[in-house]
Amino acid sequence: MAYPRLAPSSSLPFLLLSLICSLVSAQAYEDATIKTMEDFSGYPLHERNDPFGGSSSLPTSLSVDGDSLQRQIDELSTFSDTPAPSVTRILYSDKDVLARRYIKNLMGLSGLSVREDAVGNIFGRWDGYEPGLPAVATGSHIDAIPYSGKYDGVVGVLGAIEALNVLKRSGFRPKRSLEVILFTSEEPTRFGISCLGSRLLAGSKVLAEALKKTTVDGQNISFVDAARYAGYMKGEDDLSNVFLNSGNYSAFLELHIEQGPILEAEGLSIGIVTAIAAPASIKVDFEGNGGHAGAALMPNRNDAGLAAAELALAVEKHVLDSGSIDTVGTVGILELHPGAINSIPSKSHLEIDTRDIDEKRRNEVIEKIHQSAVAIAKKRSVSLTEFRIVNQDPPALSDKSIVKAMEDTSKELNLPHKLMISRAYHDSLFMARISPMGMLFIPCFKGYSHKPEEYAASQDIANGVKVLALTLAKLSLD
Repeated sequence: MAYPRLAPSSSLPFLLLSLICSLVSAQAYEDATIKTMEDFSGYPLHERNDPFGGSSSLPTSLSVDGDSLQRQIDELSTFSDTPAPSVTRILYSDKDVLARRYIKNLMGLSGLSVREDAVGNIFGRWDGYEPGLPAVATGSHIDAIPYSGKYDGVVGVLGAIEALNVLKRSGFRPKRSLEVILFTSEEPTRFGISCLGSRLLAGSKVLAEALKKTTVDGQNISFVDAARYAGYMKGEDDLSNVFLNSGNYSAFLELHIEQGPILEAEGLSIGIVTAIAAPASIKVDFEGNGGHAGAALMPNRNDAGLAAAELALAVEKHVLDSGSIDTVGTVGILELHPGAINSIPSKSHLEIDTRDIDEKRRNEVIEKIHQSAVAIAKKRSVSLTEFRIVNQDPPALSDKSIVKAMEDTSKELNLPHKLMISRAYHDSLFMARISPMGMLFIPCFKGYSHKPEEYAASQDIANGVKVLALTLAKLSLD
């Protein structure tokens, strides 16, 4: 079939007009689609084309989307194995996997390139205009101990993503790349190892070997099997691939709720951490003779339960005798066997946590606890079958230049602040081994944490995000 030919004089304008209409229509369709997705997510689907490449000067306006951030905190809390208001999110559980997917989706919506390592540390990167330089990193964790709250760690992950969105909205362009890290298993809930992901990033060969060969949970599930169930460590046996070299990051910052009452009590918006206390964990086992609670006379008993109780009181005494308010000790686990009301305990098990910003003083307390355990066993005619220091980590000092940057930023934003130490474990403790480190605290209600009543006000979170964002911007231009 023959088609009519257009005259040369009329065909060219017709074709040009058709092409222009098609382009306009396609652009309108694309913009509408993108706008719909952005309205749904609350964030840009991808970065806008900027003929000037953005601004490499510090942002003058910081706009935090507090409503969206609070909504994300609330949504993430629904990935829990216990009902609201509590949150329980255990490493490599189904809820943990769903929560990780939620974070990765948010990173993608924020225009970050996302990768994961063999144990599930998640990295979302915004490339700077000099991507070969060591990046500036920030982040925290999202795992939660049983029946805890929804802010611990989460503020430092979702707040970090929002901090990068704040900088993007301001038109800022980083020189060094900026990276958000979700650390695997800051809590020791499942395998008894705190800060598992950040310890590996910092290069713990001992931990890497233990995870591959001997580490099991309370149901005797190996770490490797649990990781593979969650989609990690598939075909990967060498966990040294997770290790990061010192200097991989030029700086690391962590935003976190204080988990203590000081900032709220003093009416302060920001706490700038100068040091993280040196933690240590001890496992103790006593073994005596069991018997009937009515038939065995008191002078003839070898009660492992009373030995444990006496050691628990000795922990308190040695900590108080140190003379420092910075020395703390806790008997967080005490188990008796067989655990019947009418049976004398034949075995007892304690797990002791002791911390101090002074490593030498903390170690002296540990030695006194050991001496007491030996003496108690002898006095009560029971056996001290185990006294094992599970971990004995050194303290970490914040980098002075990062502390100054956070102080200056707080002043510029007119936010009242103070210098303080952290007595709680954080992933920053281990990131300090491979990078200059700094931490920001925000107030939380009555200092509550690790319980459903844990709460941080939206304005306090927004203040923390602003300080984090501007400090990241400064460090990225360094």
